[in-house]
Amino acid sequence: MKNKIIKCLKKSVCGILCAAMAFLPASSVFATGYDETGAPIVTATPTPDPHTEFYNQAPSTDNIPGWPQGPKIEGESAILVDMITGTVLYSKNADKVQYPASITKIMTALLAAEHLDMKGKLVMSESAAHGITISDSSSIYADTGEELTMEQAMMAVMLQSANEMTLALAEETSGSVKKFVELMNLKARLLGCTGTHFNNPNGLPDELHYTTASDMAKIARAAWFNPTFRKFATTAYYEIPPTNKFAETRYLLNHHKMMKGNTRAYDGVLGGKTGYTDAAGNTLVTYARRGNLYLVSVVMKSVNGAYSDTAALLDYGFNNFTRSAVKTEPSEVSISCLPCEKYILKDYKNSVLFYRIQLPSVTLPNGTDINTLKKSRKFKKNPAGLPLLEITYSFNGQQTGFARYYQKTLLSDLLI
Repeated sequence: MKNKIIKCLKKSVCGILCAAMAFLPASSVFATGYDETGAPIVTATPTPDPHTEFYNQAPSTDNIPGWPQGPKIEGESAILVDMITGTVLYSKNADKVQYPASITKIMTALLAAEHLDMKGKLVMSESAAHGITISDSSSIYADTGEELTMEQAMMAVMLQSANEMTLALAEETSGSVKKFVELMNLKARLLGCTGTHFNNPNGLPDELHYTTASDMAKIARAAWFNPTFRKFATTAYYEIPPTNKFAETRYLLNHHKMMKGNTRAYDGVLGGKTGYTDAAGNTLVTYARRGNLYLVSVVMKSVNGAYSDTAALLDYGFNNFTRSAVKTEPSEVSISCLPCEKYILKDYKNSVLFYRIQLPSVTLPNGTDINTLKKSRKFKKNPAGLPLLEITYSFNGQQTGFARYYQKTLLSDLLI
């Protein structure tokens, strides 16, 4: 009788547990066997890792002796650069080829800023207004024949990420989108990009349209030093009044949520550009400043807008590094002439060959003695003119800044 009661109890317990399991989510519990009474052993499903597969991957800059250890981030590729000195503060898969999505528009806006009169106007062509066939493409719904100012077109590109306006700017700059893409790739090479190939001016999915975080930082850094571009990259809100084709005012808000007044506002963020496609994931370029430290971060193939990654990178940069002037370098580089050379030189006592415009500076981990840096000199190609003399400063093999000297006089010009 006692055994029958125990068996009945076991069956009742099993029935209750099975019924409970039927109503629980399939992913929350599972049975791993039965206990000594015959009841199923129910345990919780292991919680999946909340981070991406790249989260625990250490940045390559962690391998620099004496360099601050970088934060863990979700993105597959990222880089943090001091815009003034060019020092790479953080680098993770920075040379890995990725799809850029809409951060492509930084290059488009830079070229437009360099070649177009922002006080001018453009008229939307049929190919520009209706050249994007993707239904969910970012747009301000510009129509054929619509008249817009260059400033309005640029704001539409940088704030609203309007894809049709990139086509309009491309046509206005180079005559056709094809020729503009050639200009984009030429500019990329001039800026030192080695892993980039653009195939459109907007970043819409294309297997032949790719870049790297390192190359994107070079492009973004060059763009920042163009004051016209900087105006559009840092604007938070803009209105386009009614036009000849659009009866209502268009209200444009910068999509970068880390700018002042936004949901993820970060102290010091000046602007930037967002991007997203299924293939690219979240891409984000961010400009930020605190004190005399100007930083640009690039995050590629991340999640949730890449804002958490960017905040971690900026915290790392602002909390661990300092930019200091190098006051020991001369303002001019001269040559020493022998007394006998006065017969072949025009003015052997005044033989200045190179001069610098700006006081050089370096970006170093906090507390680093600037006198411990190693210096090296080399001539560097100059796309705009005569070769440059460049002095580079390095900390345990990592370049931390440079002094750039321009040619004032050729030695051959000193000859009588």
